[in-house]
Amino acid sequence: MSARTAHRLVWLAALLPSVIFLAHLDASAIASTSAVLNSTGRLTGVAGLSMLLMAAILSARVPGFDRPFGGLTRLWRTHHLLGAWSLILLLLHPVLLAFSAAGASIDSAAATLLPPLSDLASWSGWAALVLMMIFLAPSFSFFGRPRYERWKKIHRLAGPAVALALVHDFWLSRGLPTWLDIALWSALALLAVGAVGWRFVFSRRIGRLAYTVSEVTAVANNVVELSLEPHGRKLRHEAGNFIYLTLEDASLAAGRGEEHPYTLSSSPDERQLRVAIKSLGDASRATQTIRPGTTARVEGPYGRFFVTPDRVPEPELWVAGGIGVTPFLARMRHLQRRGETADVCMIFCVQDPAREIFATELQNLADQLEGFRLNIHYFYREGPLSGSYLDEACPDISRRSVYICGPEPLNALVQQHAAAAGIAASRIHTEEFELL
Repeated sequence: MSARTAHRLVWLAALLPSVIFLAHLDASAIASTSAVLNSTGRLTGVAGLSMLLMAAILSARVPGFDRPFGGLTRLWRTHHLLGAWSLILLLLHPVLLAFSAAGASIDSAAATLLPPLSDLASWSGWAALVLMMIFLAPSFSFFGRPRYERWKKIHRLAGPAVALALVHDFWLSRGLPTWLDIALWSALALLAVGAVGWRFVFSRRIGRLAYTVSEVTAVANNVVELSLEPHGRKLRHEAGNFIYLTLEDASLAAGRGEEHPYTLSSSPDERQLRVAIKSLGDASRATQTIRPGTTARVEGPYGRFFVTPDRVPEPELWVAGGIGVTPFLARMRHLQRRGETADVCMIFCVQDPAREIFATELQNLADQLEGFRLNIHYFYREGPLSGSYLDEACPDISRRSVYICGPEPLNALVQQHAAAAGIAASRIHTEEFELL
């Protein structure tokens, strides 16, 4: 099953309650303008709640569940879209019902929007909607990019919002046969509760593996690579996967006990895990001073960057920007340890030689991998990566699959050049983190 098919199935499941609702409408639902508004208002409530529950289901973050969707980043894009549409539809829900009630009287419309305090069923819906506005608002770029940890804490309001929305629905839902209404929403509710339960309870107890920081290597200014030694069971992963890492060093100035996503830079057949961390925020900046012996917890693996992480079955172009070199480094280490050949043209984009992380190792690995070509692109000297540079460094780009990991401007630029070279979108693979 392709990733596109998997995402389409999620949307079909989210829309199924709406389809069932429409199938059970009768002629009275469109008999008048007021009836149409009432039916539309109820439909937005059904669609909004089902999308909210499906978004909750996708938040489970079970290792491996994201693979059919093309990785956790892509899965969570669908999660974010479902959340955004659920908020829009549930905001329309009371407004449309109020317009419908206005056909009877203004007092009826006002009572719909501001019911008596004794009407707990209606107020549970309003409470759910307010909580949704609070925890979803920071996700919209209109409000600026939120701080990661603050965003995570606010997102915990999703649980109470879902619970209150379900109370509202079970109390007031109408339009479906009772047995079908109960069966439909109970099934979605159980899946959502199970997902939230795994995410916030069970994954913390059985989904995290214990590690110790055994070595800290400064690979460049403001970049360190941590080597992690397992306590017991070792994480099994592929090149290009990422993990959530939690560090428990009491001396950390920030980030202690917080989980953060990092791409693994180690080969899957190494005993230790390795992650390269660049100083980009308070937590990653504090990590630059982490000490060997620090207890760490690892959850994962997640992501699916490389289609075939163990080998290079066809010509490939790799474009890395800055710390985005880590998945490529992991794959190079893995290919070298396996003695594989690799028809790969790699372009590593950095600002200047001082920020060229893993420079020596990358060159050594490139020399050892038969068929591998490494190009270093310096922004300070050559400017943004251009189509002419790509053509010169990789003249046969049109016959290659393309892998990109780096800042969004570089990502977009390479995708544009690759498309212009006639490379199909299905052969262009990208990796980036967006509020995971």
